[in-house]
Amino acid sequence: MGRLFLADAGQLFGIRPQTRKARSYESRAFLFLSIRLWTQIASFGKQSVIHFKMSAKSIFAFLFFVGLSAFSQKPTSMDNTKKKLPSLYEQNFKVETLTGEQFDLESLKGKKVMIVNTASKCGLTPQYEQLEMLYKKYKDHGLVIIGFPANNFAEQEPGTNKEIASFCQANYGVTFPMMAKVSVKGDDMAPIYRFLTQKSKNGLMDSEVEWNFQKFLLNENGELVRVVEPRTSPTDKTIVAWLNQKAK
Repeated sequence: MGRLFLADAGQLFGIRPQTRKARSYESRAFLFLSIRLWTQIASFGKQSVIHFKMSAKSIFAFLFFVGLSAFSQKPTSMDNTKKKLPSLYEQNFKVETLTGEQFDLESLKGKKVMIVNTASKCGLTPQYEQLEMLYKKYKDHGLVIIGFPANNFAEQEPGTNKEIASFCQANYGVTFPMMAKVSVKGDDMAPIYRFLTQKSKNGLMDSEVEWNFQKFLLNENGELVRVVEPRTSPTDKTIVAWLNQKAK
């Protein structure tokens, strides 16, 4: 038995046999050790002290074998393959800017994107300043912020697209792209927000837009990676850490 265990040690320390033949060999070794162990346990009362020591060694070898085998289990190649999530850029969404021009979402490929629903008369409206600060700092490092004005919460965005554009420029000097006003919840929810909030469409999670200035973070492939609640500052350290992560 000792020779059998030692012969298999190279494969054990190699973490895990990968071929079917090797796995079969390991299974036979495991069976042999199991039978040997239980045979020795059954005859324990008849063993001398020396044989008892040999039994203890066998038990240790058996447990060592089982422990390493369990520890060395590797996921299959399918498990190692990261599931590809649906991309925003595969949805063919049509969106317009505040000035009525078509905005090409596919132009964002290869960039990290923050999508945020905005409002002009909200207690969180000063986040415009932080959003602009973040955009200026990281726009040359692959960040795009997209604002979607929405009047869903306490009617805090009542203005027209032209009025919203004037407000953003006059009060916060906003330079990041601002889209035309949309609905971010309810039956008239914009298609892009259905994608962002429904797991059946984004592949990651179900969520709900809780209030103005909720942030949706998308990676360079247009995949949703995180939803940030409205009161969290755009310059929060967790968001900055995400921006500083290199693409995988």
